[in-house]
Amino acid sequence: MITFVGVAYPAMVMGALGLAFGALLAFASIKFFVQTDERVARIREILPGANCGGCGFPGCDGYADGIVNGGAKTNLCAAGGVELAAGIAQIMGVEGEASTPVRAFLKCSGSAEFSARNAIYDGISDCKSAAVLPGGSPNACPFGCMGLGTCAKVCVFGAISIVGGLARVDPDKCVGCGTCVATCPKSVLALAPKTACVQVACNSKWRGPDVKKVCRIGCIGCGLCARSCPAEAITVAGNLAAIDGAKCTNCGTCVSKCPAKCIGYIQQSDGGLRASA
Repeated sequence: MITFVGVAYPAMVMGALGLAFGALLAFASIKFFVQTDERVARIREILPGANCGGCGFPGCDGYADGIVNGGAKTNLCAAGGVELAAGIAQIMGVEGEASTPVRAFLKCSGSAEFSARNAIYDGISDCKSAAVLPGGSPNACPFGCMGLGTCAKVCVFGAISIVGGLARVDPDKCVGCGTCVATCPKSVLALAPKTACVQVACNSKWRGPDVKKVCRIGCIGCGLCARSCPAEAITVAGNLAAIDGAKCTNCGTCVSKCPAKCIGYIQQSDGGLRASA
């Protein structure tokens, strides 16, 4: 027979243990309480909430904490732009840090119309997956855009679409977070100042004769653009021309001089390249 004492004693023991552990937890919560800086919450409130990772932190929460507790710069949020950076600097009580608005740009114009294809890819629609295949790409040019849309999938701003087998960046939607640049296995996407309207749409490192075998509008590294640039904004390294956006005046001299027609103006409407001034 179960007696009252037999039932009450274990209950009393468990109750006493519960009270003891409760008191211990209450003491620990006070003893080890970490004061939260209110500036973290204030900064998080004005961040756009895109969680794109372009700032280098794991989302907006991580960036807000990084600013207050990690000494991160106040101008790393490309989605928020200059106004947000000024607001963060005001909360932190520091002088605002200057930043140059940038946008993503595709260093390739080698659509199927101009660049040969070695094979028809029939697999996972993912550039990283296709890049591990023998040869690294179904394209004859191993440096060009694969056009499988991995960059479009990671862009939380909907700024990238696939048009004619190439990634197309919408300059009106692109905030320059750089997520697509970090994702592209071919490094064919790059960030350029928004004011730099003239770009080299090629990523090949091959010599001119080899480029011409796989693409009709690839950079041949002739250097004519660099020699013609009045602003000295163009250099040729590794058989590939590159434009310094900080020096470029968008005069268009290189556009008219380029024999390969791989230099052009970024069109504001759809991010494509117009090869004539």
